[in-house]
Amino acid sequence: MNNLQSGQLCLTGRFTSAVDYGRHLHIERRKGTDIPYMAHLLGVASLVMGEAGHAGVPVTEDMVIAALLHDAVEDHGGWPRLEDIKQNFGPNVARMVEGLTDSFSGDSGDKEPWEQRKEAYIERLREEPADVKLISVADKLYNARAILEDYREIGPEIWKRFKRARKDQLWYFNALVEVFKASGGGRIVDELERVIAELTQVSAGESQ
Repeated sequence: MNNLQSGQLCLTGRFTSAVDYGRHLHIERRKGTDIPYMAHLLGVASLVMGEAGHAGVPVTEDMVIAALLHDAVEDHGGWPRLEDIKQNFGPNVARMVEGLTDSFSGDSGDKEPWEQRKEAYIERLREEPADVKLISVADKLYNARAILEDYREIGPEIWKRFKRARKDQLWYFNALVEVFKASGGGRIVDELERVIAELTQVSAGESQ
């Protein structure tokens, strides 16, 4: 169900249903802000759509839906949530959401240690297909841009929002960039690398 006509991305009622699904599920705010979490999900979906005709893989409606739902499993229900997504949006969307998930615990407060989850995700991502990698790049680009924007405003205080501080966050971003570049890169990967380099530079005076 690629929803491609003449090579173009076409959105249907399934996209609208996915927005509504995410809206009911993600009522939280972004860490340390008053920004609705849906801003992140819609932002990632927008970045994925923006790669239509530019990525090394055709951008499909299933990919856009998976982008909207990429945090649903790790933040709202684990494996049962993945099964619900499969029932509502099909096995292809569920496959991508699974590939984008770093914890399948039913309790979002009972996840594996941060380092363990991130290292495992990096290794799994190496073997994921191009559609999953593209959504992952979009997710990390949105996050990196948000951190950079807020860093300009509040400085090192930004790191207090996360489980790990500057050193570990930059390690994770850079490790992911290596995976994305090894898979062929592309303009969105180049942009992620540029944002991370700028974030590294503006925060270089910190001790960690």
